[in-house]
Amino acid sequence: MKRILASLAAIILSASALISAQQPTDAPKPKHYYLDDVAQFVPSLANATLTLCGQGVSMHWRERIALTLTSAVICEGTTLALKHIVHSRRPDGSDYNSFPSGHTSRAFRGAEMLRAQHGWTWGAGGYAVAIGVGALRIHHHRHRFGDVAAGAAIGFLSARAAYLLLPLERRIFGWNRSQVTAVAAPSITPGSFSVTASVIF
Repeated sequence: MKRILASLAAIILSASALISAQQPTDAPKPKHYYLDDVAQFVPSLANATLTLCGQGVSMHWRERIALTLTSAVICEGTTLALKHIVHSRRPDGSDYNSFPSGHTSRAFRGAEMLRAQHGWTWGAGGYAVAIGVGALRIHHHRHRFGDVAAGAAIGFLSARAAYLLLPLERRIFGWNRSQVTAVAAPSITPGSFSVTASVIF
């Protein structure tokens, strides 16, 4: 699995390098909007913070990590591949990476993961932030509505795909095998000796 993840990471980095090289010769210097750049990670950070505080559905930490990594790889891989294939110029003319919106896909992936693990109480806030990110990308002329809508769909579907793949990952790594814990504790009192044992499945 480590080799597979390393290979996927190499593919994503290679695609990213190819995309960054595709700048139009007459392109203006792209502007960076820090609110967009930070807000795209807010739903994911909220999910991680709540998890560290012990909130949300009961799930082993390794399964949470598997869900996060799987959804991120699918989301980033799909987004970068489509940017390279579609080759759509941004509204501000800075490059040809307009379709789909990577900021929006990351925000919606995080929002759906937040909703799935912590319910709609937190998920609604995550989706509100994700929608705000998409609106900001349009407002700042970095994307069109279609770019943002596609990014939202990719982010949502990436999170759902990670949950669909989790049973397969459990089988691959043997996480679904029953584990047995046995505990034995001796008890000594004046004139008697006993041993108490318990087995936990």
